[in-house]
Amino acid sequence: MDEAGRGPLAGPLVAAAVSLPPDACLQGVTDSKKLSNKKRRTLFPEIIKIALGYSTGIVEPSEIDKAGMAESVRLAFYRAAQIIDIQNALFLVDGLPIRNLHLKSRYIVKGDSKSLSIAAASIIAKVTRDDIMIKAESEFPGYDFASNKGYGSREHMKAIEKLGPSPIHRMSFAPLKYENQIRIHFE
Repeated sequence: MDEAGRGPLAGPLVAAAVSLPPDACLQGVTDSKKLSNKKRRTLFPEIIKIALGYSTGIVEPSEIDKAGMAESVRLAFYRAAQIIDIQNALFLVDGLPIRNLHLKSRYIVKGDSKSLSIAAASIIAKVTRDDIMIKAESEFPGYDFASNKGYGSREHMKAIEKLGPSPIHRMSFAPLKYENQIRIHFE
């Protein structure tokens, strides 16, 4: 299991779970951050084809604002695990232990560089999230979500300044959090 989207100012957090056969061979599969968009999109269908199962768990921006990131990460992983529905599974999870996950898990720091199944999950999570943000561009034009994927690029910050936040912005994230507090304080 791995996730994508902890740091952006907009869009969901997406976790993915991928179960691969023991003899799986997927050339080029590694940490999604080390791959180009084109390479991730080439590998995505290859992963799905060979996988015994895969799933995603999505936590929406409003849920992130209410619960905070630590709880949102737990919830995204939990949702992904419930969908994949593999009996007696041991979930290999990228990163440090997640409190109250309540899944049989082994945590591996930099797991997306050490485990083929975690690397595959990182690609599934990243491509899934990117596709959500590309779709968001047509729903909320002007923020350039198709390019920035919700991260705080200079152009994205200018768009927020000009248009205000969209419904998929994370209002609990700086600088939106502070801008919102200032508005509330002075209104």
